[in-house]
Amino acid sequence: MTGGGQQHSPMQSTLPEIKETKKPLYPKQPQQFREAVVLLTPWRRFQSVVMERCFSVSRDGSASCSPPPPASPPPPPSSALTAAPQQGRLSFTGAMVDVSKWPLFSLLSTEELATVRQACVFGNSANEAIYITHANEVFAFGLNCSSCLGTGDSLSTVVPKKLDFLQGKKVAGLSYGSGPHVLLVTEDGQLFAWGHNGYSQLGNGTTTQGLSPLPVVANPQNKKVREVACGSHHSMALTLDGEVFTWGYNNCGQIGSGSTANQPHPRKVTGSLQGKTAVGITCGQTSSMALIDNGEVYCWGYNGNGQLGIGNNGNQLTPCRLTALQGLCMQQVVSGNSHCLALTDEGLLYSWGANTYGQLGTGNKSNHLSPVLIMADKERIVEVAACHSTHTSAAKTQSGQVYMWGQCRGQSIVMPHLTHFTTTDDVFACFATPSVMWRLMSMEHDDFMTVAEALRKEFDSPETADLKFSVDGKCIHVHKAVLKIRCEHFRSMFRSQWTEDQQDVIEIGQFSYPVYRSFLQFLYTDAVDLPPEDAIGLLDLATSYCENRLKRLCQQIIKRGINVENAFTLLSAAIRYDAEDLEVFCFRFCVNHLTQVTQTEAFWQVDGAMLKEFISKASRCGAFKN
Repeated sequence: MTGGGQQHSPMQSTLPEIKETKKPLYPKQPQQFREAVVLLTPWRRFQSVVMERCFSVSRDGSASCSPPPPASPPPPPSSALTAAPQQGRLSFTGAMVDVSKWPLFSLLSTEELATVRQACVFGNSANEAIYITHANEVFAFGLNCSSCLGTGDSLSTVVPKKLDFLQGKKVAGLSYGSGPHVLLVTEDGQLFAWGHNGYSQLGNGTTTQGLSPLPVVANPQNKKVREVACGSHHSMALTLDGEVFTWGYNNCGQIGSGSTANQPHPRKVTGSLQGKTAVGITCGQTSSMALIDNGEVYCWGYNGNGQLGIGNNGNQLTPCRLTALQGLCMQQVVSGNSHCLALTDEGLLYSWGANTYGQLGTGNKSNHLSPVLIMADKERIVEVAACHSTHTSAAKTQSGQVYMWGQCRGQSIVMPHLTHFTTTDDVFACFATPSVMWRLMSMEHDDFMTVAEALRKEFDSPETADLKFSVDGKCIHVHKAVLKIRCEHFRSMFRSQWTEDQQDVIEIGQFSYPVYRSFLQFLYTDAVDLPPEDAIGLLDLATSYCENRLKRLCQQIIKRGINVENAFTLLSAAIRYDAEDLEVFCFRFCVNHLTQVTQTEAFWQVDGAMLKEFISKASRCGAFKN
């Protein structure tokens, strides 16, 4: 038993059928868009900087640990169940995370750190780490309790060892238990497991410890897996077609089979989940949750602290719908040691479960058996974080502010506290105990960003530019060579037979200044920073210039900025610009919030033909059934 409450020992392209007007629909393939600047290649004045930085990079024991399986599982990990965070005005690019903030990675040299593309620090003392390089090589180092490093032995190592069995495999997800045991899924849907196996949590039918990664057959049809999650000593897998499989320890019903018998092989979770398509999974210590594509949440297992959120503290042996969130479309759910956080598609945050350390963020330390709304006075939340072996919670807002609460460096913070961090990952690196990672992280390094950063700084620089665009009476300074390299439209424009090739200033009248400047900046930075309303204009430009990647980015911004007031405007734009995927998404949102959308000004300003078409489609989907 640990703090945080007493623990029991151990989008498809076609429109969906909508059965209830208010039931929210959830995109099947959530994407995560992380905030920071991904940059490209520089030009001209900074060539000397490029040369200098490219050629100035300098290079600057074994102990056995294989404890026996515990009679009662220690406090568990729980993986994050994550869908695409929703945002209003953000830059959609790759996240930059400094892995060296985790103490264990101080063992690596500068050169080794530069190779890291993905990483996970785990273990009851944050003493184990697995990382994947840019060459898709998997390495592990650390204490190696229960052979959780997968190196083929139970010896600890401060020198990273390559896991040859996973050579060349692209890792899509990783989760870990308290034993610890490790689950890893590749981009092609293969599932591997190793480490502690005292309760058959490796899914191979035995209780023999796994020294090396071995494939796990998820079901007789060997369906491909897209996501994994580990509880203390049980495991979950989510297949590409939305089925949930569980196995391992089942003393509290966390397998969802209807009994408390341990499950030695992966078993499909049925009951209330039968016929439903899951888009995410997460585990508490001895509890499990699944997020459905319509935004519903189902839970089962241990409930002694109310971590299932169903209004009581009785265990559930089969999936039970979290009815307290009915009418809300959940976007992301994460499990802490004994509490849960859930984010809606409109950026509202709910919490429930144990609250001994203030991890619910309610301002007190009282447990809650049902979800309670928190941070209602803050701006829109776009990401929440919680971790298996800690009682720490974190959240990020649409403007990039990061809050933390719960157990932070031994203190109990009962209200969300604004930090100076830029990512929720930093909260766990600097304040969680142990300093584990709450998810498999992806990162970029300064060593790879220096050339690109120089290019970013040269955007709209009068000192080095050789061309100006005049839009709405304002000038934007650019470099012809960069535009020709990055955009086929400009490659064609800057030819001798085009008059623009001879001009020092090019007038633009078709697009607004914010839209055109954002487009040019995208060519320098690969990033877009616009509110959804301006992103519509940029979508028009991207369509005109045949910039398909920019078109997709605009659609992503619009999706994450959609709300009741602008939903029909965005739907109209998607139809106008033939953005089919965006059209489906906006249509779903409008039908999910039909009553509110039909009361907006935008709904009644649309032309009659489109209004009739919308009503017809909504009717065919069952939006007007009694």
